[in-house]
Amino acid sequence: MKAITSPPVQDFAGLLRKGLEVPAFLQALSSPLVGGKYLHWDKLRFHKPPASLTLELWWAAIKLARRANRQQLSLVDTKHTHFSYVLPDVAQQLMHELSMALGSNLRLEERVANKESRDRYLISSLIEEAITSSQLEGAATTRKVAEHMLRSGRKPRDSNEQMIVNNYRAMQRVNSLGDVDLTPVLVFELHSILTEDVLPEANRGRTRRPDASDDDIAVYDNVTNEVLHQPPPASELARRMDLMCQFANGRDKSGFVHPIVRAIVLHFWLAYDHPFVDGNGRTARALFYWAMKRGGFWLCEYLAISSIIRKAPARYQRAYLESETDDNDLTYFLLYHLRVLDQATKALESFIEAKREEIQRVNVKLKGVATLNHRQRELILHAIRHPGHEYTFASHRNSHGVAYQTARTDLLDLQDRGLLRKFLRGKQLVFVAQDGLEEKLAKG
Repeated sequence: MKAITSPPVQDFAGLLRKGLEVPAFLQALSSPLVGGKYLHWDKLRFHKPPASLTLELWWAAIKLARRANRQQLSLVDTKHTHFSYVLPDVAQQLMHELSMALGSNLRLEERVANKESRDRYLISSLIEEAITSSQLEGAATTRKVAEHMLRSGRKPRDSNEQMIVNNYRAMQRVNSLGDVDLTPVLVFELHSILTEDVLPEANRGRTRRPDASDDDIAVYDNVTNEVLHQPPPASELARRMDLMCQFANGRDKSGFVHPIVRAIVLHFWLAYDHPFVDGNGRTARALFYWAMKRGGFWLCEYLAISSIIRKAPARYQRAYLESETDDNDLTYFLLYHLRVLDQATKALESFIEAKREEIQRVNVKLKGVATLNHRQRELILHAIRHPGHEYTFASHRNSHGVAYQTARTDLLDLQDRGLLRKFLRGKQLVFVAQDGLEEKLAKG
């Protein structure tokens, strides 16, 4: 990700004296948006300004409109200048829709609230987020291999797989927290989980140290090696993390901040401070999930935001840079993240609808074996779609979040019914679908 062009420094008083003679300036002053978009100077400079306005006058009017509506945050940059944000109409609309979808979506609640669906959907989303969050940070493995590892419970073979296992465990930990306050200790715990056997133990669960070489750290462009972000020095991190936790818990001086905005700012804050030698992005995304759940958006635990971010990682990086390079305006990152949430929510709705249709189809196929439970039906459906796939007590247990004995009973029962066959691999029992499984089901 290359550095972007910073906005020109404005002499607002001088520009206003010139601009007040131009009606177009007053019209531009009425909105922080351009064509419905919240444009950074790096993009605006390629647009044609309204009649009689120079680019600089046009930008000055837009900036004045934004400054009139911005809300200051307790987050400050390395020069101790505050960050702020604006809530244009497009942001307010997205926040309203997301609040309805993630906090009071009765249609989704009906499908996810029962235990059968809840466990299946939750484990699938945890796996997806663990894999894609790790891939964002450079983990090199395929989704198929990673998913099989998590479901089977086998040990990771290298640091790439270890990173994915760590992400999975961290997301499980976030989901177990409930309505607890965020503390530095909890941040350190999550970082320690995320970096287990990936970072040296001395660097896990602790911030960068002023007296060590890890204080000289920055975010670089992968191609040009240009510095994109220089985080605060290690000597400030303890104070900044305390302030971040106060903000996360709603006990700072930022005033009322919508819970979704608070979660997104928390994500940005941790990444901006870059308190750890490595694992900052993963920790930031874990804190975002914590904040969303604490804010009452219970469906968020079923979302996989990293899968959306990974489709266009440059946009993720650009959202950070635009906020840093334009007067500490966090609106760019806020709007980016709201759109990611919107896409992830729509993906969840599509996933649940597809699962509902699959369950209906498998119920038709299994009409002759009506006594199968929901886990067995899900496995048979999976076996039809993936001929030759292998199942074990551990993989079945991890896929459905059940006890070992429950998983064992499920698979042995399917074998007794003639739907699965078993064989030994070493000391482990492995199950695969019987040949002609669909024909057997069709005959009942």
